[in-house]
Amino acid sequence: MSESAASGTRTMTAASAFAGMRNVAPVRFRAGCPDCRERFELAASALRLAIGASSRTTFYSFTCPACGAAVRKPAGERIVELLTGGGVRTLRLHSTV
Repeated sequence: MSESAASGTRTMTAASAFAGMRNVAPVRFRAGCPDCRERFELAASALRLAIGASSRTTFYSFTCPACGAAVRKPAGERIVELLTGGGVRTLRLHSTV
C-alpha cells in the first residue's frame, strides 16, 4: 500500500491486495449411484443444481462415472448451500403459474 502525501489517502495495488493468498485445492463432492451402488468423488463441474419453487423441484444431478446412469437426487437447504458454495453450476427453475 502507498499513501499520497497530498491527499492523505491510501491506494492499493492488485499485487498487494492478493499478496499472501494461497492456491486452494478444488472442491470435491462425495456421491453415490443408486443403480450400481458405486461410491465416488466428483468435481463441481460434474454436478448440476436445479433450484425450484419448492423442495420437490429442487435437486442436483450428475452422471455416474462407473455405470453412466443419469442420477437425480433431492437437494435440501444444506445441500444447496454446500453445492453453491463449492462452485456447482446452478439453474433456477421458474414457475409456469
